[in-house]
Amino acid sequence: MTRIDFYSLEPGSHGDRLLLTCRLVERIHQLGQDGQSGPGGRPPRIHIQLSDPVQAEHLDRLLWTYDDQSFLPHGRLGQTDPDLTPILIGAEPLPDHDQVLINLDPAVPPAFARFERLCEPLDPDPAVTAAGRERYRYYRDRGYPLHHHKIHL
Repeated sequence: MTRIDFYSLEPGSHGDRLLLTCRLVERIHQLGQDGQSGPGGRPPRIHIQLSDPVQAEHLDRLLWTYDDQSFLPHGRLGQTDPDLTPILIGAEPLPDHDQVLINLDPAVPPAFARFERLCEPLDPDPAVTAAGRERYRYYRDRGYPLHHHKIHL
């Protein structure tokens, strides 16, 4: 069963859920570098669910500049070779990309149940919070194990 983690930025945090997503991606990718890798010893494959092309472009740029001391091999679906890119940004995950899903869309991702892990980053924006609460209820009502983490950036 998919593990579902909600990450909420605490009041007074700097940044938004896109910056929080960068932090999550870095952490998950780093765990893979430390021996908790995916199939064949590769880093975990992460799909960032984001249908809005403007936000996808912004996140793509943010992942390049997030930390000048690290490299997060990422790209947008349709613009990069998915076999060489463990972190993909796009509207629909590829069939073999099923380890970690980070959802930045307001709705429940249609294919979330095939992933080992689903991350739901939230920030204090009222629309983001309301949509997050709806998704939380959806998962809870279907019996998924839910975990909540309060984050201060």
